[in-house]
Amino acid sequence: MRNGQGQHDGGARRLPGSSAVVLSAAYDTALLDLDGVVYAGGEAIPYAVEALGTARGGGMHLAYVTNNALRTPEEVATHLTELGVPAVAGDVVTSAQAVARLIAEEVPPGSRVLVVGGEGLRVALRERGLVPVESADFEPAAVVQGYGGPDLPWGRFAEAAYAVQRGVPWYASNTDLTIPGARGIGPGNGAAVEVVRIASGGRAEPKVAGKPLPPMHRETVLRTGAARPLVVGDRLDTDIEGAFNGGVDSLLVLTGVTDVTQLLTAVPEHRPTYVAADLRGLLVGQPEVVEGAGGVVTCGAWRASVSAGELVLEAQSGAGADVMDGVRALCGAAWSAAGDGVCGADAGKALALLGW
Repeated sequence: MRNGQGQHDGGARRLPGSSAVVLSAAYDTALLDLDGVVYAGGEAIPYAVEALGTARGGGMHLAYVTNNALRTPEEVATHLTELGVPAVAGDVVTSAQAVARLIAEEVPPGSRVLVVGGEGLRVALRERGLVPVESADFEPAAVVQGYGGPDLPWGRFAEAAYAVQRGVPWYASNTDLTIPGARGIGPGNGAAVEVVRIASGGRAEPKVAGKPLPPMHRETVLRTGAARPLVVGDRLDTDIEGAFNGGVDSLLVLTGVTDVTQLLTAVPEHRPTYVAADLRGLLVGQPEVVEGAGGVVTCGAWRASVSAGELVLEAQSGAGADVMDGVRALCGAAWSAAGDGVCGADAGKALALLGW
């Protein structure tokens, strides 16, 4: 559902999108990221359980699409169900599945694959007829890395480096540098990939399957059969860029790693169609964001513009001014001013007015 309010000149002057229909009715399938969207550190994010239950009850199909390759789809589905979000393994699509398909298409059936990661990666490889091993001495046909949790032995990185140094094809489930948790932001699989890159002398590059790259989008489409999908995520460089690359609409929720400052300075491929504070955004429409004369952008009770190198925000009426409408207006002003570049205007005063 790309509309005139959401896309301008091939993305060069994009405003946030609008929808008169609640998003859970406008789209048949929500392709939901997990970490930072549904849960963080294993605990449900506020409002997530209730919002997803309402969306599902209204007929929206919920699919959970994650770059985290640590757990199997069955484990993820069990965890979601325990949190109050009923799910089965078929509702879950992981980067482990995407990278396993990619490897299986490029090596002979039954090949050994050196695994640096968790059980989710091993299960996905076995489903594709491949044999996981843990040492470079087994002459693997490929090396694959996926997030293995905080207890992954350091020696596993050495085994991967030995194999990559010998010219063994190298794959990664994803290259997210960070992963959100209950105590804060920790190192993700991308950080582990850098360890192997450094140890192997920087002479090779892994083939990456996860968001935002095409293998993950292909895996998601194959497994969900979505006709009108909406990507829902918290990361600009994976969830939102993946939606952009796949030509589908997206909803950014501000419950994970992305803050409003990063959103305002996003390049076109990182600009979501919609933005909401949390998953309750699925249950409402999205207000119209309008650009008028002089680059003044309005949304709800808010007006935003760029003046003298500064983002300026003002409420047209004090009562009932929705903070998220202020964020949307600022996005429109910043993105329009930036065109296909990055907005360099100072947003400090405007964000302070919104309480950010």
